[in-house]
Amino acid sequence: MKTYPECLSCLLKQTIQTVKFAKVKNKLQQKTIKFIEKNFLPYVNLSFCPPKISRNMHIKIKNLIKVNDPYVHVKIKYNKIAMSLYKSLKNKIKKSDDKLLTAIKIAVAGNIIDFGAQLTFDIKKDLSDVLNKNFAIFDYKKLKQKLKSVKDILYLADNTGETIFDRILIEQLIETYNSSVIYAVKEKPILNDATFEDAVFAGIDKYAQIISCGADSPGIVLEYCNKEFLKIFNKSKLIISKGQGNFEALDKIKKPIFFLFKIKCDVVSDYMNLPVGSIILKSNL
Repeated sequence: MKTYPECLSCLLKQTIQTVKFAKVKNKLQQKTIKFIEKNFLPYVNLSFCPPKISRNMHIKIKNLIKVNDPYVHVKIKYNKIAMSLYKSLKNKIKKSDDKLLTAIKIAVAGNIIDFGAQLTFDIKKDLSDVLNKNFAIFDYKKLKQKLKSVKDILYLADNTGETIFDRILIEQLIETYNSSVIYAVKEKPILNDATFEDAVFAGIDKYAQIISCGADSPGIVLEYCNKEFLKIFNKSKLIISKGQGNFEALDKIKKPIFFLFKIKCDVVSDYMNLPVGSIILKSNL
């Protein structure tokens, strides 16, 4: 997916949010915001996908403010909030008539924890909303058919906190289909995207092999990924891709990818011709 002019205002909001979360002095905040506004955004290549541009912008921001992980405090906060919901969510699945579908919806609800796309969210409200909502695109039968024949799954992680919701889906995949899962996280901190430490906090190491994709972009941009990940990606017969950023980066890649996310912005809404807030389970084939 290419970048649209409307994305530039979102990138500027990301910049403002990032320097505030980094808690640097006001003068450095203003200097950084002005630099991005005048020396970066006017020169972006709109043919690039949004995660590629965002990645390059955040590298410049970090170099200016000298803070490696501006989102560290909110990542810790939402890891804890999501973990506090784990037991109650597992109980919902136990009571469900379609345990896999409920686990998928829970994983989608976790996709709300995204500081790249929005500034505020209510996890409990969104859980309730998603669990009672129909998918706008619903390739569930295709996914179940794939799961019956393909045991090895590459699962592309998205955000911190969301990892706990991913764990619930991975547990259900193992229980229902005896799946073997590789869980790919980001190499370095970028926004509130999940890294190795976040996946371990969520307990995913007990159910899946955790690897780094090698990239530090908010969405897996293949040109930044390492050889180990690319080898796994290229031979994978089933990929579950979490989050809007991964959709923006990979929607044109002709691989057996199932995108699982919630539409959070007008640009993606217009691109897919679906309302903001729609939940998506979309096959790429």
